[in-house]
Amino acid sequence: LGSSPVTIVVTSEADTWDIDTSSCLGCRQFVDWDKMPQPQQPAQIPRDVLSRPRKELKRLAREGCWGWSHAGRARLYPRLIQRVSCRLVTPDALVYRDVAGRLFGKPSVSSHPLPEFLEGCPMPTYCLSPHGVTALKKILICVGALFPDITHSPLLPALAALLLHYSEDEAQCFESLSRLIASNAPHAGYVDQSFLAHQASCMTFGDLANKHCPAAHKLIAGAAENVLEVYSEWLSWLFPGLPFGYAVRVLDVFLLEGQKVLYRIALALLKQFRLSVAPAGLQGSDVKAELRAFVGNIAEHVSVDKLLERAFGIRLFSRKEIWLLQMANRKALMERGITVVQRRPSFHLAVDMQNFSSSTVTAQEMRLVWSWIPERFSLFPPLLLFSTSEDGCSLQRFYTCCEGYEPTVLLIKTTEGEV
Repeated sequence: LGSSPVTIVVTSEADTWDIDTSSCLGCRQFVDWDKMPQPQQPAQIPRDVLSRPRKELKRLAREGCWGWSHAGRARLYPRLIQRVSCRLVTPDALVYRDVAGRLFGKPSVSSHPLPEFLEGCPMPTYCLSPHGVTALKKILICVGALFPDITHSPLLPALAALLLHYSEDEAQCFESLSRLIASNAPHAGYVDQSFLAHQASCMTFGDLANKHCPAAHKLIAGAAENVLEVYSEWLSWLFPGLPFGYAVRVLDVFLLEGQKVLYRIALALLKQFRLSVAPAGLQGSDVKAELRAFVGNIAEHVSVDKLLERAFGIRLFSRKEIWLLQMANRKALMERGITVVQRRPSFHLAVDMQNFSSSTVTAQEMRLVWSWIPERFSLFPPLLLFSTSEDGCSLQRFYTCCEGYEPTVLLIKTTEGEV
């Protein structure tokens, strides 16, 4: 490890994973060690850590038992992930080597586009070297080839990047990522794999924030036009928002406890954000930008140990209750017709936005509505058939005005201002 201190660990013969000076040499090729945070103190990893009861293992991870041991993580992570219950047919390291060999051969990876499911998703590289960034792209391309059902997954790139720091080679990193994707443990998922699932998790975080962080929720609701839009970035606060030293501590507990951990830590960040801005209040109207800046400079506000302590001090719902809440939010989204990312950022807008005027929707909202309409209809300018401001509130009049026209779009604004 060059100048990095190395922790020597000896375990029982039943599960030998002794760490020597060569234990991280495999992943050395992927990491720029000048960027890696140096261990602040020797990690005290119990010699029989892998044989400890699960509850004890969770406690050790939360307390940062292997918090600053790069070599310890390199040996622990694959073994912890091997314990994750996953589908019977899950691509492993051998499958990766075969697929990567056929996809890439000797040429550079640059000629292969990244999977569509990464569109709009942040791809942090943390402390990876240029070679590590190339390896990361290859792994994600193979994930796209071997998991065609994934349509949207903002967490995957960061998860792959963090695991690559502690993997012997690309194949081991892929196998670890593959097992997390294919996890089938009840109520304990690791990675959202569709736009619907991701949006449901954002709504679930909003519900949890309203219950567990009422003061922060009230602060954001008072400053932001759309609270859900602010909460839609909750995963980004963790990855790639947090500095590497914090992000990898989150990963330590995430590998053992699943997505519930992410909710906990994001709620703790929200609570700390409210405490940090309370004296002066929010400085601008861009709440999302202020949250991003706060998370990026989190070390100025709270240590990683204190952040995790506060996160696990929150009396959160059980894993099953959170899962049921997510399912309810998924159902609500499906009833609203929101299931996939809208992939028409540039569309022909047949509405004269210069002269557009409506008491129901703004010009920006009209653009959004028009982007949802199938292209074969959105190419034509809309015709206003009925408006309560001009035609009154008679239901019979409404049907008469709309008769014979299809398809139609009905825009309603409630007395509460909801559209």
